[in-house]
Amino acid sequence: MRSLSIFGATGSIGEQTVDLLLRAGGAETHKIVALTGGRNIARLAEMARTLRAEIAVCADASGLAELRDRLAGSGVEAAAGTTAIVEAAERPADWVMSAIVGAAGLEPGFRALRHGATLALANKESLVTAGPLLMAEAARHGARILPVDSEHSAIFQALVGEDIAAVERIILTASGGALRDWPLERLAKATVTEALAHPNWAMGQRITIDSASMFNKALEVIETREFFGVAPDQIEVIIHPESLIHSMVAYRDGAIMAHMGAPDMRHSIGYALNWPDRSHLPVARLDLAQVATLTFRAPDLARYPALRLARQVMARRGLAGAAFNAAKEVALDHFLAGGIGFMDMSGVVEATLEALDADLGHENDAMTLEDVQLVDHLARQRAGKIARRQAGEQ
Repeated sequence: MRSLSIFGATGSIGEQTVDLLLRAGGAETHKIVALTGGRNIARLAEMARTLRAEIAVCADASGLAELRDRLAGSGVEAAAGTTAIVEAAERPADWVMSAIVGAAGLEPGFRALRHGATLALANKESLVTAGPLLMAEAARHGARILPVDSEHSAIFQALVGEDIAAVERIILTASGGALRDWPLERLAKATVTEALAHPNWAMGQRITIDSASMFNKALEVIETREFFGVAPDQIEVIIHPESLIHSMVAYRDGAIMAHMGAPDMRHSIGYALNWPDRSHLPVARLDLAQVATLTFRAPDLARYPALRLARQVMARRGLAGAAFNAAKEVALDHFLAGGIGFMDMSGVVEATLEALDADLGHENDAMTLEDVQLVDHLARQRAGKIARRQAGEQ
């Protein structure tokens, strides 16, 4: 019986992982070690009871009393707080889903790798902020990282049996988000509600807005560089409104391998869960005659400045990814709170990178997890000041 932990169980990826586990037999076929969640204490407790987890951990310490009450008599241990989440990652498990959103998912993933686990990585910030460290940690402990982002899972699958040296280009597809067809001059006035109206995917609030701004794709471009080890100029982004091709790999003989499927994250979650085998998944099957047409267009960098900033981060490397991600998270917080506009988010990130230039080091500089965490802290402080100044000027 394989042992599993799910970090970020109550989020979109976590929910779909639990769905697949339950369809595969749940606690009868898998040993569930740890489940962690955010503010939805009731759902976390329900999952922990159903899957008979060893421990359930909520991120906010104020939720501990409620979690204990809901788990009373179940035999499931309850804990709360960021330290408790890291401690839960210290518990050995064969397979770990890393689906905590943001930089908070970085340290639990590191801890899980130290047990030689298979880490199903949905937390893209881990590779963006500390890619070389994470990959080195996996190699050091004989662990394996499997990508769960639909794009990187698609690339991973297109590379099976192939030599990475034969790759000419990796082509990341992007839906373009909720605002992809808006006139450029309207974007500055886009509201949170409008940015959340994604035409294809059902995702969490933050990732949906990141899709509209293309910050999500910018993170994925950096993640591609770190995970697959290709040069930045080998990575392309193309707008594909139908979201049926999840990404492509182009080889030196002119062939392009594309991964297609309905826009359902259970494709990539299920692939990571069942790897190296393929098992039946409850996802829609494409009727290509009904699809009829696939469309593509190049992204407009004036509309999506996050893609330009991602190129700068890859050129700099060092701790630039940590600063980029932290500033992005803070800028998004301020947009959600109504302090800055939709197009102001990229300005906050760019100004933060410029302000911290001397603190970011260079590609060949040795760095530690503590360095990453320090720059994350500095970038959040600086981005907050910049965002508040922008809000005051509006």
